[in-house]
Amino acid sequence: MTLNDRIVAFAALGKFLSQFDEENIVRQDDLSNNTSFYELFSQTIEYAKHYNSWFTPSEVKIALTTWSKALTEENLKDWIGNYTITDHTTKTVGIVMAGNIPLVGFHDLLSILISGHKALIKLSSNDNKLIPLCCEFLIDQNEEFKSLIEFTDEQLKNFDAVIATGSNNTARYFEYYFNKYPNIIRKSRNSVAVITGNESSASLEALGEDIFRYFGLGCRSVSKIFVPRGYDFDKFFKAMFKYNELVNNDKYINNYDYNKAVYLMSEYNILDNGFLILKEDESHASPIGSLFYEYYDDITSLSEKLVEDQEKIQCIVNSPITSSNVNFGETQNPSLMDYADGVDTISFLLKI
Repeated sequence: MTLNDRIVAFAALGKFLSQFDEENIVRQDDLSNNTSFYELFSQTIEYAKHYNSWFTPSEVKIALTTWSKALTEENLKDWIGNYTITDHTTKTVGIVMAGNIPLVGFHDLLSILISGHKALIKLSSNDNKLIPLCCEFLIDQNEEFKSLIEFTDEQLKNFDAVIATGSNNTARYFEYYFNKYPNIIRKSRNSVAVITGNESSASLEALGEDIFRYFGLGCRSVSKIFVPRGYDFDKFFKAMFKYNELVNNDKYINNYDYNKAVYLMSEYNILDNGFLILKEDESHASPIGSLFYEYYDDITSLSEKLVEDQEKIQCIVNSPITSSNVNFGETQNPSLMDYADGVDTISFLLKI
């Protein structure tokens, strides 16, 4: 299978996924794969919440739409054109996937297969339906993928390299078990946003997408904001009101209520709008239903702090560090070149 064959297959997957738009699902009758896969995907979208209640149909469709926009032939060629991919010995690369948001491990899978290697996949129990279904589609598109995709429920064995994602505690195990192999091991990270006080209401509303999409469970979800000392939070809360439908999600609001009770019993000073708690805290990882904030006195000192904390941060929205900047509302729309933790996965895979 040539590189172009692989690109064509993934582009076909992207076109197929474009049917499942959150606002307007439209079946495209000209897609031959619909006969085999349209109903399967439709059912998986609707049933996902039964095996992971965070995977509501809306959130799953958002993830599918995001990938449909990324997986165009043009995007794939632009991305992979930055590398020299020649014929090489196929290696087996193990993937230990996280399951915090829908399809969170798909970029690793794409990178392994597009570079011509075999993927040995250990799924998270929290996201074990969507990835296999996408793989079935790829195999249906090109049977040669069948020998390049393998799933296992056991401990990874017989692999040449590994990409593993987990919590900070899990990462210690990964580092011990996988230290003899070429590896990428990812720990917990969070994203932050810098508020200057000059933001428009539209910018702050877009920031709400970064905070609330996937219920704040992703490493690209903003869990903390930095605000100038003396900042008036009224404008921020007014912008967040757009997302008040979160009160209708039982799991989210139960987490919100629990964390609010903990904060009140601990006599913390908090700000609250009925579905989001703001708490002043130096940590980066805020609980569900909460957003930490920290004051800063000047951009220079804040920039220095963000550099010091870069190993804990995935994205910086409205960053004073230009090279790290992500626009308001864009954290959940990474390009194919936006590698987790800033580690170039393709370069890693081409060297094993």
